Amino acid sequence: MNLSQGEIFLWELLGTAVLVMLGTGVVANNVLRKTNGNGGGVLFVNIGWAFAVFTGASLAAPTGAHLNPAITIAAAVADKTEWSDVPMYLLAQLLGGIIGAVLCWAVYKLQFDDHDEPGGTLGVFATIPQIPNKLWNTVTETLATFILVAWVLFSPVLKTGDKGQVLDLGNAALGYAGVAFVVLVIGTSLGGPTGYAINPVRDLGPRIAYAFILPIRGKGSPQWGYAWVPVVGPILGGLLAALLYNVYPDV
Repeated sequence: MNLSQGEIFLWELLGTAVLVMLGTGVVANNVLRKTNGNGGGVLFVNIGWAFAVFTGASLAAPTGAHLNPAITIAAAVADKTEWSDVPMYLLAQLLGGIIGAVLCWAVYKLQFDDHDEPGGTLGVFATIPQIPNKLWNTVTETLATFILVAWVLFSPVLKTGDKGQVLDLGNAALGYAGVAFVVLVIGTSLGGPTGYAINPVRDLGPRIAYAFILPIRGKGSPQWGYAWVPVVGPILGGLLAALLYNVYPDV
């Protein structure tokens, strides 16, 4: 389906905003006081993020539901997306990330106002490494995103059988739930060191919102010195997956 630039912007903006609103929302539900989900734990958060991806991707199906610059750039390198469309994808995704964070704040405004450690609220919106080391944190984000993008590029799609009668559903039978499962296992397996951004705008958009837009009482530093890691690492991981796909496109 050929989409206009405006349609790409609309669906990617909507899908990314919903993804980020729900994803940051589950973190807020877990860490803020006086919520029904307070103390839900890391698996609670991982499941929430996984199905945030499912929901956002399902809404953005008309565009192929990139919702992630690492996927958009990898798709362009793999000749699955026109390079001329890439800037519109990226702009919509970044703005969607900012809007989603603002909407999450609006839902939990009373809890943010009541929170007894407002300086520690960055983690609701952006990733923070457990042991800061920019080189190894980048390696973690690169490897985690490589798995996600490789799954997207190599995932079998709907095909007809040899005589055009028998359908091979591949992973198409799972729909976007398949991506949710991949995000869930990445989070539970590889998310410990850095919080698994695996998506530049999932981190940068909310970090911008936290720094310049959200009126959170006594909020802490946005930690700009680390902000490049969850941008560069995922893009590198996506590029590696795209290069592998270009070598073995018919696997």
